[in-house]
Amino acid sequence: FWTHNDSGDDAYIFALDKSGAKLGTWKVPNAANFDWEDISLFKDTSGKCFIYVAEIGDNQSQRDEHVVYRIREPKAGLENSSATKQQPLTTEPADAIRFVYPDSRHNAETLMVHPVSGDIYVVTKRVSGPAGVYRLKPDFGNASAVKAEKVSDLSVPAIPNGFLTGGDISPDGKRLVICDYSAAYEFVLPDGAKNFDEIWKQEPESIDVGSRKIGEAVTYTADGRSIFLTSEGKGTQLIEVIRKN
Repeated sequence: FWTHNDSGDDAYIFALDKSGAKLGTWKVPNAANFDWEDISLFKDTSGKCFIYVAEIGDNQSQRDEHVVYRIREPKAGLENSSATKQQPLTTEPADAIRFVYPDSRHNAETLMVHPVSGDIYVVTKRVSGPAGVYRLKPDFGNASAVKAEKVSDLSVPAIPNGFLTGGDISPDGKRLVICDYSAAYEFVLPDGAKNFDEIWKQEPESIDVGSRKIGEAVTYTADGRSIFLTSEGKGTQLIEVIRKN
C-alpha cells in the first residue's frame, strides 16, 4: 500500500504491507505538499506503474489552482524498510497537471484514476449539498493550468451527503467506492454501459466498515475482491471488507 501525510509535511510517500510493516519512505522531487489529500495508482499500456498524488485540499476555499502529481512507482520491499524521512530514498521527479475548477473554488479529498482511459477524477467535499465530480485528461507536462470539466453531482445516503473524503475505481473499471468519515458506498456501472460516466447516476450501496475515527482512505485490492480502508492519524487500523460478489 502507498500512503502520504496531510498538510504540514513535505513531499514524501510511504509504503507499507497489509500488517502495517514499513516498506520504505521516499522523497518526491519536483513536488510540494501544501495539502495533499489522496493517492491513486495507474498502469499504462506498456506496463509502467505510476503513483498519482492529489494536491487538492483547500479548507478555507482560498486557492485558485490545484495540482495532481504523477510519480513513477518505485520498488517497495523489506530491503527499503530502514529508509525514513531523515534518510529517505528518492523517486524520479514528479510530472504535474495544474488545474482550475470551471465554476468556483472547492475543497476536495478524493482522487480516482480510471484504469483504462487514464482519466483523472476529483470529487469535492461539501457540507451544504452534493459533492461535485470533475474530470481531467492525463495531459501531464502542460505549462499552463487546465480547466477541469464538471461531469456530475454526487450524493451518498448520509448527512451531510457530499462530505466525501476518499475514493477508488475498481481494477476492471466497473465499480467505484467512495467514503466519508464513517462509512463507504459502492457504485456499479450498469451492464452494457458505453460510457464510464454513467456510473455517477447510479444509486450506491452502503458498506458496513465498522468503526473508524476519521476515515479518509479507501482502495480496492488488485483483484477487486476486497476493499481496504483506514483513518487519519497514527496507530489507526487497516480494515478489510470482502465484497459479496
